[in-house]
Amino acid sequence: MQNHRWLRTPDGTAPRISFGADYNPDQWPREVWDDDVRLMKKAGVDVVSVAIFSWAKLQPNADTWDFAWLDELIDLMHDNGIGVDLATATASPPPWLTMAHPEVLPVTAEGNTLSQGARQHWRPTSPVFRRHALTLVEKLAERYGSHPGIVAWHVNNELGCHNAYDYSDDAARAFRAWLAARYDTIEGLNHAWGTAFWSQAYGSFEEVLPPRLAASFPNPTQQLDFLRFSSDALTDHLVAEREILTRITPDIPVTTNFMIVGDTRHADYAAMAREIDFVSNDHYVTQDRDELAFSAAITSGVARHRPWFLMEHSTSAVNWQPVNRPKRSGELVRDSLTHVAHGADAVCYFQWRQSEAGAEKYHSAMVPHGGEDTRLFRDVVGLGGILQGLGDVVGSDREPAEVAILFDWHSWWGSELDSHPTELLRYRREALEWWTALVDAGVRVDVVPTDADLAGYRMVVAPVLYSVPAALRDRLEAYATGGGHLVTTYFSGIVDENDHVWLGGYPGAFRELLGVRVEEFRPLYEGEGVALSNGASGSVWSEPVDVVADDVEILASYEHDELGAAVTRRPVGSGSAAYVSTRLGVVGLARLVPELLAGAGVAPELPEPLRGSVELASRRGAAGRFDFYINRTDEPVSLDGVAGAFLHGSAELAARGVAVVRA
Repeated sequence: MQNHRWLRTPDGTAPRISFGADYNPDQWPREVWDDDVRLMKKAGVDVVSVAIFSWAKLQPNADTWDFAWLDELIDLMHDNGIGVDLATATASPPPWLTMAHPEVLPVTAEGNTLSQGARQHWRPTSPVFRRHALTLVEKLAERYGSHPGIVAWHVNNELGCHNAYDYSDDAARAFRAWLAARYDTIEGLNHAWGTAFWSQAYGSFEEVLPPRLAASFPNPTQQLDFLRFSSDALTDHLVAEREILTRITPDIPVTTNFMIVGDTRHADYAAMAREIDFVSNDHYVTQDRDELAFSAAITSGVARHRPWFLMEHSTSAVNWQPVNRPKRSGELVRDSLTHVAHGADAVCYFQWRQSEAGAEKYHSAMVPHGGEDTRLFRDVVGLGGILQGLGDVVGSDREPAEVAILFDWHSWWGSELDSHPTELLRYRREALEWWTALVDAGVRVDVVPTDADLAGYRMVVAPVLYSVPAALRDRLEAYATGGGHLVTTYFSGIVDENDHVWLGGYPGAFRELLGVRVEEFRPLYEGEGVALSNGASGSVWSEPVDVVADDVEILASYEHDELGAAVTRRPVGSGSAAYVSTRLGVVGLARLVPELLAGAGVAPELPEPLRGSVELASRRGAAGRFDFYINRTDEPVSLDGVAGAFLHGSAELAARGVAVVRA
């Protein structure tokens, strides 16, 4: 199943999970390169991403090109069996370009023009930037497209990381064109935006602006459309670079590194994934123990469960958090193998050699400031050996689970707009809490986009699915009536794709399916709680839920006299539809999830002693099924009774350890 060029297996060697890093040789004297190669071989590195921030080196001025150093570097890597994921180097324009063309610089909502001096200081919609960037892409494709050492093209870098939202005149023109394509007529836009409110009706598309700083709340659908447009503008730039690369080098796959991590939400990665040959992701650990696995599962979902490329993560401390602590013993391996468990066939870091200067000089790397004789580099070498032993996993798909969480960027954007019932709601937090509670219950969980095929799932959780077009409503109704078990939550089914409320009472699009009706929301103040009859406590949100169908079962009620039902479930067709009207958090969900799973016919896959301590993730390919047992705790756990051959680890699962078992 090894069908990606980036999954390289040199002649005479066994398949392996690829291992490497961003490599920035232009930061170092030439004599360091040879030492880098020696250390890469020692660590088992077989792929590096090169030239990500090298535009100024490749094009020192408008009329001069310098490829000699890159020629030598790519040859050096290839001669030593190390593949090159070659970046198009368009992420940060050089100073000469922004000085000559300041019109490429982004503009904030307040009207301030951002300056050069950092990175990604360019407008996604700037025709001037696009012209210069595509010239560079074409030069690289023509020069290196036939080089056997190039295993993939790496478009730009973390598209939109610092420049997703541009409010310039270029953006205004592009936004108008996007709106005209979406709505066709200005009357269509006025209807979608509800411009009868506050005398906002437009006479032509030329009157429309991005949602710049205004005297009060900007039009909510205007804001939502600008978020959609901004994501599409980044995708449009990706496609522009990709089209040049595929025209000149049709046999080299194209990717770009997503940022499915934490609260990063500027791009609809489910949509962007359709435009590349394989999905890549950058992920950096936060303090939440399950956020890494949750993000890896989202990445698997947008990759449609096919293998993907972990382009960046950290060996130890980062440099951009308020306090940057190093990783503890075992975490380097656990973090990496957790990504592998969820489908990564490449494990790469930022970066290879820790910088001696610049903004990221305190960001960890595979080779730290202390060099080869360090605990960190020894751990890196150890991980390389582990990955070499997992060759049979290469090319396998992530094994589908029986339970899925729907993850929708449009609901994320829409649910957290201003002028809403509460500013305390956090879409991703709710989804992550459901993930954690389900994993605690001993089941595997997929995280999938709303257009995924749901037929194989016994239970689908749609937390805060705020934005529900009619077609999605119909799909979820068909899923439930056809035998699936749908669970949705507060602030779901509220609006359509234009942010228009589904009238008739909440939860709008799902009201008839659920058999409940809500007249008014009752959000809670920060720190306020509301008790439920099952012993759980809700926060952030509550609702006076009226049961309007005779067959609705009340699983939990509010103790508050005015609120009534809190959690309901209704049999529909051969399935069911359940509703949770408050934020229960992981502790509260622990009381509810087992009942929901039992009702859906989903049994835990982990024995009772492992639940809550261990996450199980699985992959399946030509060589069989591979189960990954991930210790989420700081204590050892016994895997006695687990059947299969241990490819890594043992039945005594170490604290923060991972065992890989061929089932």
